[in-house]
Amino acid sequence: MRYDLVVVGGGPAGLAAAIEAKKNGIDSILVIERDKELGGILQQCIHNGFGLHEFKEQLTGPEYAGRFIDQLKEMNIEYKLDTMVLDVTKDKQVHAINSTDGYMLIEAKAVILAMGCRERTRGAIGIPGERPAGVFTAGAAQRFVNMEGYMVGKKVLILGSGDIGLIMARRMTLEGAEVKAVVELMPFSGGLARNIAQCLNDYNIPLYLSHTVIDIQGKDRLEKVTIAKVDENRKPIPGTEKEYEVDTLLLSVGLIPENDISRATGVEIDGRTSGAIVNEAMETNIEGIFACGNVLHVHDLVDFVSAEARKAGLAAAKYIKGQLTNGEYIELKNGFGIGYTVPQKVRINNIDKGLEVFMRVRNIYKNMTLQVRDGENVILSLRKPHVAPGEMEKIMIPKSKLELIKGKEIVVELVGGDK
Repeated sequence: MRYDLVVVGGGPAGLAAAIEAKKNGIDSILVIERDKELGGILQQCIHNGFGLHEFKEQLTGPEYAGRFIDQLKEMNIEYKLDTMVLDVTKDKQVHAINSTDGYMLIEAKAVILAMGCRERTRGAIGIPGERPAGVFTAGAAQRFVNMEGYMVGKKVLILGSGDIGLIMARRMTLEGAEVKAVVELMPFSGGLARNIAQCLNDYNIPLYLSHTVIDIQGKDRLEKVTIAKVDENRKPIPGTEKEYEVDTLLLSVGLIPENDISRATGVEIDGRTSGAIVNEAMETNIEGIFACGNVLHVHDLVDFVSAEARKAGLAAAKYIKGQLTNGEYIELKNGFGIGYTVPQKVRINNIDKGLEVFMRVRNIYKNMTLQVRDGENVILSLRKPHVAPGEMEKIMIPKSKLELIKGKEIVVELVGGDK
């Protein structure tokens, strides 16, 4: 089998990338999805709030996915469901398998990696205690409740205030469960401010910051969870323990980009994002292999995933047509307060109007200025009244500003304000 473009993953990133490549003149496209339907994680996100940027209206997850699936089908873009990609080689050969076609070797001129992310589990964070039934990741519980029709529990505690955890606090309440509390290790929430307001405050569910679970008890089913306050080193403080009699513990303790295939291929991974290191074209260190969406870095909003995926789809189309050019790289370095930036490096000659940079900050800061500088020369400066790790920031650096850069790197940092 031969295609111009193979997209690994049929979630929101893969769909948007494939559609954009098709719009830019690439007809031979295959989307490979391991699930039994397109749409990815959106299919189990039945709450609204999706599409405000993309469609200027509120949609549920399945509605949002449905619009892209309809476009994909109208454009006659080929896709394979229930198909597992086993390997992607550096020369862009894709090894895949399913029950209909058997083992497939697919040759491509370009590959877009759009595999999404997975949840951290109890084992990944090492919670002590017994191992009863009733401990779920928040996403697994969401699938059970929203798609499979199973209620996972009646008395619930949630560890982690990421967006999935917050949304499941509301969802479980609406299904008749009693959500005792949401417990967060950090001194700030990892979720969007709107989700704290709509999912916790509106339902009088308490949020305990700087707390964590220190013990799990239960013989067959979960019976009791003990939490405690933590100090500045995130160690439990003796004497602050609090016990909850619950039958369910949901874990919303972080998402990890799904990069097993990327690593095996030889794609360079950024230790800060756990995703690929990419350039302005969303291209990895392997020529012709691109990455976008949550496989690259974890996003807050699916609208931003779609926008980023379109960039990857356009760039892959340009690459296939020989329109991407090589040039000198400028590295993006992170100064005070910045956890990471995507992309991590840039060739100015491939930029049309400007460079969009996504980033997350390390802590909550107020009244800061976000600066981009070339040595001592400040090329861009933006006031930021409030920034938090739970909400991704993005800036646009105009090409005219980039062309003024004299050095081999630029620094993105927060200056001034209340640290």
